[in-house]
Amino acid sequence: MERAPYAADPAASRGREFAEDRDGARGPRSEFQRDRDRIIHSIAFRRLRSKTQVFVAPDGDHYRTRLTHSLEVAQIGRVIARELGLDEDLTEALCLAHDIGHPPFGHAGEEALEEAMTHAGGYDHNAHGIRVLARLESPYPDHPGLNLTWEMLEGMAKHNGPVKTMNWALAEIDDAFSLELDQWPSLEAQVAAVADDIAYDNHDIDDGLRAGFLSLDDLMELDLLADQFRRVEKRFPHAAREIQLRELVRSQIGLMVNDVLENTRARVKGMTSADEARRAGEQTAGFSPDMAAEERRLKKFMYERLYYHPEQIQTSERARDVVARLFEAYRDDPKIMPNGWAEQLPAGEPHTSRHIADFIAGMTDRFAIDQCRRIYGKTPEGLSNV
Repeated sequence: MERAPYAADPAASRGREFAEDRDGARGPRSEFQRDRDRIIHSIAFRRLRSKTQVFVAPDGDHYRTRLTHSLEVAQIGRVIARELGLDEDLTEALCLAHDIGHPPFGHAGEEALEEAMTHAGGYDHNAHGIRVLARLESPYPDHPGLNLTWEMLEGMAKHNGPVKTMNWALAEIDDAFSLELDQWPSLEAQVAAVADDIAYDNHDIDDGLRAGFLSLDDLMELDLLADQFRRVEKRFPHAAREIQLRELVRSQIGLMVNDVLENTRARVKGMTSADEARRAGEQTAGFSPDMAAEERRLKKFMYERLYYHPEQIQTSERARDVVARLFEAYRDDPKIMPNGWAEQLPAGEPHTSRHIADFIAGMTDRFAIDQCRRIYGKTPEGLSNV
């Protein structure tokens, strides 16, 4: 599809924090394609395959992890971007990178790090993701980090819209390479954010059904899901229930994607540049008001029935304990950190604690469990409920 006038243009990118001279040796790629490829080839991206999405350290192969979730978000984001004439490569890169800052055990691990880092400026997974890609992962000889474009870092920083208050990690990057945090991000970034909502709203239903935490009777309590399921039953009356439920999830995704397209097309009429979306003062790409209300009801339902399920809470508390104990152990004796992290330990607070948090946040679920066993002599129990 032809590029829309309000799309981000890689040829007009605001550039990278550090000047590069690659002299064409690495192929005819746009700046945003390079961003996407740097994300895909990063160690931090590979580690997402063993980080919790909904279920902690799942034993089953069919449950989603941060990696598979990110790939699903990218698929939805690309479709929306293509239909709107946006830059697919920037959208895809933002989708793939949006969860890179998550620590092991998902939100349970994040809560433990937030508490442990209270004295050192706190911890935020979104800001940490930017820190990972702009500073910690440094495979190049001539600059720190992956040196992503301004548009890429801006989109990551504003995944949830303009930033009113920033923590220390984001502030460090913004001070070095101002991201205009008080404005809305590009339409590509807004599409990546709504694609994230669509993916986890619906795929978490799929995983919740598979694990037995949700049932069809539960889903029928929501008018939106009930209406969609009745349509599925009418179209496929002889299909097995499991197939009908999977079709329900697909139908929900299609319904939400079409709503985003219709609503966004109406809102971008008359826009002539990418910066107009930044200066709009409100979200441009997203759900219609009616669908946004339905989506909020769905999220509330998922928190009550799945994310705050008693078994989930119990497992999350055990996971939080693992992360908290790791932080305590490394704080008391930083020399036990492996892989050169002890040698790189900066002196004095808050730098020491931030270094420890960087190390823990990069762990996979499995590695965190192994480290806890190595330090305390016992494997933590009860860290999988599926």
